[in-house]
Amino acid sequence: MFNYRDKGYLAFRILQMTFIVAPIVAGLDKFFHYLADWSVYLAPEVAEMTQLHGSTFMYIVGIVEIIVGIGVIFKPKIFAYVISLWLLGIIINLVIAGHYYDIALRDLGLMLAAFSLGLLSQKYEV
Repeated sequence: MFNYRDKGYLAFRILQMTFIVAPIVAGLDKFFHYLADWSVYLAPEVAEMTQLHGSTFMYIVGIVEIIVGIGVIFKPKIFAYVISLWLLGIIINLVIAGHYYDIALRDLGLMLAAFSLGLLSQKYEV
């Protein structure tokens, strides 16, 4: 049993919940578009490189995000780093697009938070 007065453990759990909920919600929204039209964030060069229509690409992204969010429930030690790399890919995409630098900066913070979850997962293995 973990000591809930342990601030490191609380930080671990807060980050874990964040990276369960956020990817699943964002992944589901790739299908329903309540939060955003996600295809506008896709760099044309990335769409051209993958040979996929923007909406098709985003459906695939949504499925991956849902899987990764679920993965953080069971194996945060692994999936926290997957999220970090995923966010790095998003940052690179946004920089290539030449727009949305504010979102790229926000995603840098999220990437570092996901990496921190991975580090904390080494100590607070679930």
